[in-house]
Amino acid sequence: MNSSSGPLVVVGDLLLDEDVEGDATRLAPDAPVPVIDVATRRARPGGAGLAAALAARHGVEVVLVTALGRDEASDTARHALRDRLTLVEIPLEGTLPVKTRLMAGGRPLVRMDRGGGTPGAPGAPALAALASARAILVADYGRGTADALRTALASAAPRVPLVWDPHPRGGPPVPGARLVTPNAAEAAALSSVAGTSLRAHAGRGADLAERWGAGSVCVTLGERGALLARPGAAPVLVPPPYRATGDPCGAGDCFAATVAAALVGGALPEEAVTRAVAEAAAFVNAGGAGDPGLWETAPARENEAPPTRDAFELARRVHARGGTVVATGGCFDLLHAGHVGLLENAGRIGDCLIVCVNSDASLTRLKGPGRPLNPLADRMRVLGALGSVDAVVAFEEDTPVRLLETLRPDVWVKGGDYAADDLPEAEVLRTWGGQAVVLPYLDGRSTTSLAHRAARAAADR
Repeated sequence: MNSSSGPLVVVGDLLLDEDVEGDATRLAPDAPVPVIDVATRRARPGGAGLAAALAARHGVEVVLVTALGRDEASDTARHALRDRLTLVEIPLEGTLPVKTRLMAGGRPLVRMDRGGGTPGAPGAPALAALASARAILVADYGRGTADALRTALASAAPRVPLVWDPHPRGGPPVPGARLVTPNAAEAAALSSVAGTSLRAHAGRGADLAERWGAGSVCVTLGERGALLARPGAAPVLVPPPYRATGDPCGAGDCFAATVAAALVGGALPEEAVTRAVAEAAAFVNAGGAGDPGLWETAPARENEAPPTRDAFELARRVHARGGTVVATGGCFDLLHAGHVGLLENAGRIGDCLIVCVNSDASLTRLKGPGRPLNPLADRMRVLGALGSVDAVVAFEEDTPVRLLETLRPDVWVKGGDYAADDLPEAEVLRTWGGQAVVLPYLDGRSTTSLAHRAARAAADR
């Protein structure tokens, strides 16, 4: 298999993450500590396992090369991953590390770590996987898997895009890595450049890129986004599309996985980082690594939208955690300022905004011959790029009523001078307790008026 058709190979340390959740409403009688009445206990792959599973959700073929033993935790991780990707094992002398979070009210109170082992020598299947890779992601958690494969990784770096997510306890990235993705704390621990300003973050990134011989270093900054740096070049700051408010656990793995998947598709580093910042924000908003829906759904197949952009799955997740789903709809044939203002305002009403778009045939029936001006795929792509929009879905009928019956949004938004109760969607929303609302619309902005102005301008030439 050559590098133009091979898989994304993820190399790194697999962990087992466990969440024990319940309510803490009283203190123990023998010590001033909270008592947790346990309601649920969930275990899932973490570390390189989480990164690989998230990469697979982008529709790319994924091979995970990692160390696994013969213990119960290793078997649990194998079972969770087997239908999502190809697993290539190297021996683990010891047991798989297990990280347990005790949580109350959705917030962690304490974390307990147990287990651990030493990866053995990689066999022929692991080396063959790296030789066949179209791109490589190293998810290093400082437990030895990347070091065990360092020679093979160094040989692969000049040949294919290699993304390295480092750890202070791990070794340095191999020379020639396309992109290295430390978070702010990791970059500070790995570089001698001091300070907390953006200038300091950029200086650390450039310093580390030069020291490691990497193409670029991207320092992730949490809610501030990410800063892409390279020696001798101006840094690029990529802010998030919105402020995410969920569980940040696993956000770094989501970021690295999205970057690697984007590079597989031929994206430039700046494009890959922009996608990764947006995906990490959506991931945190959906509940992070602790989101139960993350492991309940199968990964996307090639050429499908990633599940973080699937409108139905997004609505299910937001409803499951008690959030408010907002939806709006229309043709959006030429996106203009009126649309943008409406979508920004609608996005502030709830926890996610889903845009329902008329298909090409539906739009033609509604607007007449000559429409749409832009095909459905282009309209959906432009809408999906807006920071206020969390998902886009098309409908074939003349109205989105059938689609709304499946999505069941809490709020349906329209712009203009309608009366909310007169909207054709209002009646169906009332059947599940939903609400139709009308938001102000910028006067004088419409697709039709824009099209007429463009036509007059062309005729005057």
